[in-house]
Amino acid sequence: MDKLVYRPSLGGRLASLVDVGFGTFRGFVRLLLGELEFLSGRLAPYVQIRPQAVRRLVFVCLGNINRSAFGHAVADGYGAHAVSLGLSTTTGAPAFEKAISTAPVYGYDLTAHRATNFTDFRYQPGDLLLAMEVRHVHELIRRGIPADAIALLGHWSRPHRIHIHDPHRHTDQYFRTCFAIIHSAVANLVEELREGGSPCLRR
Repeated sequence: MDKLVYRPSLGGRLASLVDVGFGTFRGFVRLLLGELEFLSGRLAPYVQIRPQAVRRLVFVCLGNINRSAFGHAVADGYGAHAVSLGLSTTTGAPAFEKAISTAPVYGYDLTAHRATNFTDFRYQPGDLLLAMEVRHVHELIRRGIPADAIALLGHWSRPHRIHIHDPHRHTDQYFRTCFAIIHSAVANLVEELREGGSPCLRR
């Protein structure tokens, strides 16, 4: 008698692809909409930088316990002056446990990370605020950050991810995908800054 071989349905396969690659279907849709907005040219002001004007990298997400915390750690590792913050968080909160367990996969340690809320952040001339999502760009502008001091970090990732979806409370697989995207983006951004003679890089 032949053994029964389990073959996942097309729907199951698509759900798995979305889970690993985008976190949720909403994450996929937001990425698609963001890429369309990028292709239209409307995001052009947030994907161009002047390296010699950048003195500090400021990584921004919502809670400063996953995405921006990891971006901050990677930038530090590459020798950049960097800080990070959350648009809605509690100053002093530790990194999320999945962020802490995922970071060592890429050679980083988030155990000492502590969040900073936007209200406890002081903008300085020369700051480049690196947002993970288009809506975060608009929120930063609404809160008084100059538009020319904001960029979308995912523009520098390979593959291109103008929207980096929040991995919070999603699977271990998507955490790894998200952190791989951030790692790629920071590495490529730092290289561009280095080639442009940015003062944000420690000599």
